[in-house]
Amino acid sequence: MDQNFQEERFTGIMKFTPPLYRQRYEFVKDLVEKYKPKEVADLGCGDCTLLWMLKSCSCIEVLAGLDISASVMKENMHRLSPLPVNYLQPSERSLTVTLHHGSVAHRDPCMLGFDLVTCIELIEHLEESELKKFPEVVFGFMAPSIVVISTPNSEFNPLLPGVTLLRHPDHKFEWDQAQFQNWALETAGLYGYSVEFTGVGHPPTGKESVGFCTQIGVFIRKYSQTSKSAQSEDPTEAIYRTVFRAVYPSLKDEKYLKNAVVSEVIFQAQVIKQCLLDRSVSKHEEYNHPTERRSNFQPAVKWFSEDLEKLVIEKSVESFVHGNMIHIPLQTIFSFPKVRQLCGTFDKLSKLIAGKVPLSSDGSAVMLSAEPEQH
Repeated sequence: MDQNFQEERFTGIMKFTPPLYRQRYEFVKDLVEKYKPKEVADLGCGDCTLLWMLKSCSCIEVLAGLDISASVMKENMHRLSPLPVNYLQPSERSLTVTLHHGSVAHRDPCMLGFDLVTCIELIEHLEESELKKFPEVVFGFMAPSIVVISTPNSEFNPLLPGVTLLRHPDHKFEWDQAQFQNWALETAGLYGYSVEFTGVGHPPTGKESVGFCTQIGVFIRKYSQTSKSAQSEDPTEAIYRTVFRAVYPSLKDEKYLKNAVVSEVIFQAQVIKQCLLDRSVSKHEEYNHPTERRSNFQPAVKWFSEDLEKLVIEKSVESFVHGNMIHIPLQTIFSFPKVRQLCGTFDKLSKLIAGKVPLSSDGSAVMLSAEPEQH
């Protein structure tokens, strides 16, 4: 976070909108939307802002962050915890978020299997010895399908008032465009990747030759991963320390799925009950006051959409009142799109609501009291 504040002191004068750090994160998010990776790791995750932004991407099922500063991660890791709404409305996808304390110069098996690895404003913080090990760890050992690396473009620095040599006191170096591209092309060629160069933070008119304020390399692996066996032949001990792990509630977990199905079944049953009761009142009024005919169904409390209302009217015909109980066939409940989407099959619906929803003795119908709900 301090890094972003330090940077904004300089780049704010250039009036980057949105702020430069935000543009970098949006670039990554756009890349995620394009390639739909399921597992993403952010190396040098710092204050976890990028991870926080990415956890909303529906394609991602595994998010991992790595940083050399455990304290910075611990100060901000609460942002990655599930919110109450995640429990009330579990997602259809699974999501696990993990933070690790360690160095990108070391190999750890927990970093294998990722589709996308991001290194946003990271390499310029590495010592020379760490920078030498970095390509082997990321491109050789981790070997993801895509690697995104961003780093300051030193050619832009003269346009940033207040920058004398480096943009941040912890930077060990800052490359110009040629230096970064030479390093990237050599690394890509050595490990079987192609690389495309772009950036964020456009230069002022007339200064286009200096390039982007932040230069970015997008590395794409040329061949499908065949080195899994090679990695297994060279086992690596776990050396990173896990400082945070969160598993989000998901409908793939039967516990959450059961709760969602039971809630939806009860909701739909109550809607049909309301429909039957209102229709009964309508017929009673029509019988006693024939001059005040009600041609259309008009529920006393309209708490569902018009499309659902039409469907409910059709389905409620199959339900009936017997004594002081309303019988709603389970097949009727299953015919609603949301219920079918959640359950998939009628047998699964029956299994999920067993013991949780009042049913007839043969289990074929949902049973509700014919008494109106007290609001």
